[in-house]
Amino acid sequence: MSRPLKIALGGLLLILLGWLGMLAMQKLQPYEETIKHGPSPEVRANEYLAAEMFLRQQKLSVKHADGLDVLNGLPSAGQTLMLFAPRNNMTPRQAKQALDWAAQGGHLVFVAEEVWDEEKGRSGDLLLDALGVQQYSAYDDEEDDEDAAEEADSSEESAVEGEELEADAEAEADSEAATTEEGEEATEEEDRYPELTKIYLENEEAPAYVEFDTDYHLLDSENRAYAWANSSESTHMLQLEHGKGLVTVLTDAWLWQNGSIGDYDNAWLLWYLGQDSAVTLVYNAERDDLFSQLRKHYPTALVALVLLIALLLWHVGMRHGPLLAPPVQARRQLEEHLRAGADFLLRRAGQQHLLGNLQRDILRRARHRHPGFERLAVAEQWQVLGRLTRLPSSAISAAMRPLPAQRLSAADFTRQVANLQTLRNSL
Repeated sequence: MSRPLKIALGGLLLILLGWLGMLAMQKLQPYEETIKHGPSPEVRANEYLAAEMFLRQQKLSVKHADGLDVLNGLPSAGQTLMLFAPRNNMTPRQAKQALDWAAQGGHLVFVAEEVWDEEKGRSGDLLLDALGVQQYSAYDDEEDDEDAAEEADSSEESAVEGEELEADAEAEADSEAATTEEGEEATEEEDRYPELTKIYLENEEAPAYVEFDTDYHLLDSENRAYAWANSSESTHMLQLEHGKGLVTVLTDAWLWQNGSIGDYDNAWLLWYLGQDSAVTLVYNAERDDLFSQLRKHYPTALVALVLLIALLLWHVGMRHGPLLAPPVQARRQLEEHLRAGADFLLRRAGQQHLLGNLQRDILRRARHRHPGFERLAVAEQWQVLGRLTRLPSSAISAAMRPLPAQRLSAADFTRQVANLQTLRNSL
């Protein structure tokens, strides 16, 4: 291929590549895409992290604790303790400690957890029962209202007697309906958010609106509350003076969790309860046990540990070497029977019994060879045994000395038996 042709082909290739590049640039369009990774691990681990950060932004001193042990070193004056954690495991001593702390000048804020039981005369919530505050379910009240309405309807139906009375009743009903509609319109204009709890403050024209759970409401059975906050049908916050301090009872604390604190005036109420004080938040009083924490944070290590234990058990339980063949019954001999009988006597009677039999056998043989042997003293008996057996006195004393109370070792027992047998065979 000649050089001019190569140059022409190269130029044509460059033109083709440029055209393809321009075509691709026309087809490509830039765009933006937002990828949501969800909340951070810190937010997922702490439902009240936003509340804690909000209070710090309001220049309040905030810390959190994992249980009521914080009361041991927490001063009362100028402190607000907010118990948002479940109190299922609270003991009477801890409840008394919390109320005593509030009575000394602290501000205790807690959530009512149990519903009042009419039959038992208590709710089971130690703090509520101690303060005389009762919590009821809104569903129970709705059922009572329905029963009362049914009874009222039946009584009204039985009270109608004549046409004249019916006409009068209709006229009165029309006038009352008109009045009721006007009152409802005025109420709707005044109460725009009946499902929200309204908090009225002095020198404020409009109330603050917070979002408590409308399924429950509180009742001050002892009339100790000096401030409260209601929705259209329920009471959701009570404040009581307790000694030198203050106690605030709430139906729930969900309005201050990360997903709800920014709604309505929820954040403002949190600041209002903790203003001019140092706040301590308790929202995780129940700690997991060691196994639960290991299972949560180290599942792979637990699986490896279980497998290792299984391998060790398999290794220990595995048989090493061939099986022993069952003993042949025909090979039993007299020596084996004697050995088995001696082992049986040693296990059942003990060493002292066997050694004592050998010593008594030696004395019996000595009486046959030396008349009057049993009347001699021990030292003289040993001298007679020395003359009869021609053994040294050390061997005779070692064999015939009194037996020790403690059990002999295998070597000492064998040596003692050998000494006695030697002495007996020499007689």
